[in-house]
Amino acid sequence: MKLNGLGKPVTIGVDFDNTLITYDVLIHRIALERGLIGSKIDPNKKQMRDSIRELPGGDVEWQKLQALIYGPLIHEATPAPGSAEFLEECFRNCVKVNIVSHKTQFANYDETGTNLRCAALSWLDEYRYFNRSSYGLSSNDVYFESTRKEKLGRIHQLRCTHFIDDLEETFMEDTFPLGVSRLLYCPQIRVPAPDYVELAGDWKWITDNLFHAQE
Repeated sequence: MKLNGLGKPVTIGVDFDNTLITYDVLIHRIALERGLIGSKIDPNKKQMRDSIRELPGGDVEWQKLQALIYGPLIHEATPAPGSAEFLEECFRNCVKVNIVSHKTQFANYDETGTNLRCAALSWLDEYRYFNRSSYGLSSNDVYFESTRKEKLGRIHQLRCTHFIDDLEETFMEDTFPLGVSRLLYCPQIRVPAPDYVELAGDWKWITDNLFHAQE
């Protein structure tokens, strides 16, 4: 999976929610406050989501919680560990990075009417992801799409050679661009995956394997 020797320009696409940004601790706190999970549930997105969805009306409660964390409470979320170091390594190696996310402008259950895209851009700016001297990124490198189909179209348009996402469903779409390396970001739980998906672990694993793997 090492980038050297590919013989073509490398462009890496990166998902945003639960990939560059992590909400696990924030979700855990809110879910506990609302009585949606017990204290024995770990601050792990998949475990918390599955537990909440099993409740009566749980799917709606999960959507309400997502509306909060993606909107008015997003500034309490934190960068995924190692993501900044990955972007620094990309910048040092002249590897182009684009953030491509399936994100609507507004959430159905957000009474504050927060623009989710503006909130995400504000978070990226707050955590200095647009520090061009470190990461080479600007807001022009961020693409929010209204549907998953449009997200996949953007990946194709940007000519990504690699794409990193926490959702296996992204890679299972028939319209996912051919020839793009599919890296499944899964820092906490290793899940069975098809042969065409690389289980990428955490950001340190991704950085080490893309840039520091032995020839």
